[in-house]
Amino acid sequence: MARKKKVKSPRARGGTLVMIAVLLLGSAAVRLGIEAGPAIAREMADLPDSEVAQHPGGLGDSVPSSAELQHMLEAFRQREEELAAREAEIEDRIKAMEIADRAIKQKLAALQEAEQQLAETLSLADGATEADVTRLTTVYEQMKPKDSAALFEEMDPTFAAGFLARMRPDAAAGIMAGLSPEAAYTISVVLAGRNGNVPKE
Repeated sequence: MARKKKVKSPRARGGTLVMIAVLLLGSAAVRLGIEAGPAIAREMADLPDSEVAQHPGGLGDSVPSSAELQHMLEAFRQREEELAAREAEIEDRIKAMEIADRAIKQKLAALQEAEQQLAETLSLADGATEADVTRLTTVYEQMKPKDSAALFEEMDPTFAAGFLARMRPDAAAGIMAGLSPEAAYTISVVLAGRNGNVPKE
């Protein structure tokens, strides 16, 4: 009786092929890792410290170097000096403003005092002038009309009209009677103009 040959199933052949493929891939990965390791190490050695520190696998990922710390300290020191200088400048400006403010207040006080003294002086001058005019008017009234008329003839018409307006009516009439017609007319016009500005009831 003849033996029958055993025929392997397709599933068995497929499993064998998968196993061979896995072994080949694993061998390639191991060989790639062995060959790439030294190359990566050489590249890391050639990089600057700053780039190595930023590399995810580098030793300086979170710890700054001494040079970086020194640079940071120097920057902080310069910043502190700048702030101190600005603070001193602001204090100087405040002091200058305070000095200027005091000087302005002193000048204002001096101006107010001078203004008050000037007002008092003008008041005294006005009082003295009024007293002088009143006294002079009384002198003209007591003079003889003929003599007063001779003086008023030489006066400015406006000035003469001012005195006549302050005199008693009888004394003013006597002086007007002694004036020349031209002078009497001019003074009368000035007096009429002054009275014409008075509001009517």
